[in-house]
Amino acid sequence: MLCYHMSETKLMVFKVKDHYYKKAKENNYLARSIYKLEEIDQRYRILKSGDLVFDLGYYPGSWIQYTAKKIGKKGLTIGIDIQDINNKLSSLENVRLFKRDIFDLTSPADLEIGRPADVVLSDMAPNTTGIRSVDQARSLNIVEQVFAILPLLLRPGGNFVIKIFESADAQNFIKGQRKSFEKLTALRPKSTRSISKEFFLIGLNYVSK
Repeated sequence: MLCYHMSETKLMVFKVKDHYYKKAKENNYLARSIYKLEEIDQRYRILKSGDLVFDLGYYPGSWIQYTAKKIGKKGLTIGIDIQDINNKLSSLENVRLFKRDIFDLTSPADLEIGRPADVVLSDMAPNTTGIRSVDQARSLNIVEQVFAILPLLLRPGGNFVIKIFESADAQNFIKGQRKSFEKLTALRPKSTRSISKEFFLIGLNYVSK
């Protein structure tokens, strides 16, 4: 039998993981990442009743579960992902799901909707390699592509949340995007694993270019 000892720091990492994982299971959420969006929304009031929300790379769908409840029956959440549609979300009446590449979109009409969203969310991340510089570059590439199509997807005055991996290049990119929103800030939610380099960029009141 292999035996080893964990440091107190590593024990804390696993305790945090277990806490949010178990909490998500107990509340029938599809992933622990729901608590990241919950904290962001509680701090910045991203979502409101009646909103139209685009969730980019939604799979498995915990953010969909949160937004569907928050926006209510008068709202609509549209989830887009290259993964097969998650039928576990089929009971949510104010949700539509599409299997397609978001970077192929040319207008909201591609999602059978007639206008840009009030809120755009993205928890997308690249397939990681374990090589920090490569993973950082891949994450930033996704973020850059989302910003490039944001004028198609987000209405003026809308709100935006996107995941990004920490790096000097990421910080430089963010500085160049500050005029895109009345307020652009960053948050590392409490439920983020301590070994993770991710944080979330939050844009409030989009200024359409």
